[in-house]
Amino acid sequence: MFCGNCGREIDDKAVICPHCGVAVRGGSTPATQGNTIAIVGFVLSFFIALAGLICSIIGYKKSKNEGAPYGGLALAGIIISAISIGLVILIYIIVIAAASAAL
Repeated sequence: MFCGNCGREIDDKAVICPHCGVAVRGGSTPATQGNTIAIVGFVLSFFIALAGLICSIIGYKKSKNEGAPYGGLALAGIIISAISIGLVILIYIIVIAAASAAL
């Protein structure tokens, strides 16, 4: 099993992590720990695209590097945020072009 504090592998019967000294509670592997940042990134991608993009990228990297769940949700957050940012830029360009043509 893995220490919930430092993430290093420890004996399944350990009560205290020999690496960091923290008491072990039933143990959890990094793969079973939540990937809250991926969920937050997905939700934010609908409201605040840039923050959603950043959180989704962090969540996606965490899912790839640590085996954390919700990698697909993080990827969806990245795609939704990128589309939202692209649409905002496109609308801005259209508005600027229309304002220039009116002058």
